[in-house]
Amino acid sequence: MSKQTRETLLEGVWMTGKKDAHVEITKKGNKYYGKIVWLEITHDENGNIRKDDLNPDESLRDHEIMGLEILKDFKYAGRGEWEDGTVYDPDTGNTYSGTMRIEDDYDKLKMRGYVGIALFGRTDVWTRVKA
Repeated sequence: MSKQTRETLLEGVWMTGKKDAHVEITKKGNKYYGKIVWLEITHDENGNIRKDDLNPDESLRDHEIMGLEILKDFKYAGRGEWEDGTVYDPDTGNTYSGTMRIEDDYDKLKMRGYVGIALFGRTDVWTRVKA
């Protein structure tokens, strides 16, 4: 498989490991970004649209979770791997350094978020959403 073909496999819609959200990954320039395009739970316990209430930047807490860009600045490193990006978790308000790698079947994406070095982090396996 050519580099360009393998690289473009990242683009599309992916279901998170918790299966509670779909994230659409697109390329802008030479970097990749991902935004939430589907949520299992769209409203809070009071019936209000879910907002980014835990964002450490108070000015962003009124933004809706739907449409929120949670993956930023990932660069293709070759071999089906992306690096040097960040992953934002709206469930905690934390942002992590991140790497991503597409598995051999091309329908699984290993998303790793960490603080400091990748050794001390957590990996989540996302699944491609098929149309």
